This record gives sequence, C-alpha cells and structure tokens, in this order.
Amino acid sequence: MTIRIGANPIGWSNDDMPELGGDTPLEQCLAEAKSVGIEGMELGNKFPREANALKAALAPFGLACVGGWHSIFLLDRDADEELKHARAHIDLLKAMGCNRFIVAECSNTIHGTKSAPLSTRPVMRADQWAEYGRRLTKFADATLAEGLRVVYHHHMGTIVQTGAEIDALMAACGPSVHLLLDTGHATWGGSDPAALAKKYRDRISHVHTKDVRPDVRKQAEAGDWSFLDSVIAGVYTVPGDGCVDFASVFRELPNYSGWVVIEAEQDPAVRNPLQYARMGFAHLTKVLRETGLRP
Repeated sequence: MTIRIGANPIGWSNDDMPELGGDTPLEQCLAEAKSVGIEGMELGNKFPREANALKAALAPFGLACVGGWHSIFLLDRDADEELKHARAHIDLLKAMGCNRFIVAECSNTIHGTKSAPLSTRPVMRADQWAEYGRRLTKFADATLAEGLRVVYHHHMGTIVQTGAEIDALMAACGPSVHLLLDTGHATWGGSDPAALAKKYRDRISHVHTKDVRPDVRKQAEAGDWSFLDSVIAGVYTVPGDGCVDFASVFRELPNYSGWVVIEAEQDPAVRNPLQYARMGFAHLTKVLRETGLRP
C-alpha cells in the first residue's frame, strides 16, 4: 500500500458535538471530499454501521472506507470483555476491507464534556501502565489475528495526551500495538510531531494531519478551556493553516505506507468545510511531493 490521502468527516459534522454540522447531509460531505481529490473517508456519526449499507453510501462517490474511531475502556474491563464490545466494529471493518483499528482509551475522558476544563482530564499513575499495556496488547494481538492492526489515537483530554504519556504507552505495549500519529493533538499536547515520527517511525501505521492555530491554543491554555470550547474557538485547522511543519514530520517517515488523513475539527458554520478541505489537500499533496512520498 502506498500513501493514500483520506479525510475525517469531522470538518463537516462533529462527533463530540453533533450540533456542529448536524444539518449537513452525509451525501454533501462525501461529494465535497471526492471533488477535492480525497480517496477515502473515516467513519463518523452519520455513516451506516452495516456493511452493505455503508458500501452503498460510499460507492456513488468512489470512496474507500479508511476505518473509524473506536472507544475502548480497558481501565475498567479486561481484553476479553473489550473484544466482545468491539465485535460489531471489527466485523464491519473486515467487511469493508480495512486493515487498521483506531482506538482511544475513554474511561473517565473529558474531551467530550464541554463544561470540563482540560486540567481535569484523567491522569495515569506510574504503576498503572504495565497492566494497561498488557490488556491493550492482548486486545491488539486478537484483532491483528483477524487482519486489523491496532493504532492508538493519543488525544487531548484523555490518559494519553503528552509526549511522556505516549512514551509510557508505547513502552508498556507489545509490538502488535502501533501508534496513530496525530499532528494536531501532538502539538497541542506539548510534543513535537516530527520527533514522535522519528522515534516511532517503525510503529506508526496511521497518520492524522491537522494543524494548530497558536493564538487560540495560547488562549485556551491560559483560560484552562475545555477541549470542545477550544475546538469551537478554532484551535484546530487543516494542514497549512497553522503552526505545524508537516514537511519535517514526513521527512521522518521515509518508508511510511498507508493512509494520511486530513482533519479540520472546526465549526462548519464558521469555516466552510469544502474550502478548508481544498486548502488542506493542496498543502498536504505539496508536502508529500516535496518529501518524495507521493508523485
């Protein structure tokens, strides 16, 4: 698999705040993404979750299913129980020909709670990582046996937000667990995404490309805003519209093969999704050409 450019529908319709883009038809999202040059879409709340219906929704636009977020709760339950809860999603992804399984720990997370400042997010104790890594590795071993590689999505407001927490997670997990590198969450979380790319290049199997507006980030941190209030204010944008140096990131991934997904976690009523998708696609394709990763 060479590099393919996908998109997440969150720029059109937000999953954590469904009222953002709630009236935008799925067909509009898919048509606009296709018109930009995007090859596949991750799943969102408006997508069918039955294989035949999902294939029927994507087929008119010639779009592949890239995969989609799955919340895990391994702090509260063991791997076997988690696999039971994940079965429907596993079966859907397999039916759609996917090979990545995106997960994020959502026990006690506050990223979807508008009233919760980011300072109130859950934080792991040092003595919790080993058991958590054991559970996640067992879960990932099982999905990999079915052709789905677990890629862990570090995310603001969760137990894996900072660079140190990414390091702790990766150290605690076996080789079946790979990393979803999200340039926006890494940057806002205080990490250098290029340094993460270099450090974990052999275990990065999925990439989310979103940019960060440094002025909004500064305000959000100074005011201890919630994740959702920060999103509404515009902390995130598409590649090329913020402070992330995407060329430096992809220079550290010389052998990367897989999906690179454009994200713009914004209010679509304020920032037109089609306009921003075009901007992000243009910048990303330019960077991938300059770094020799895509013709």
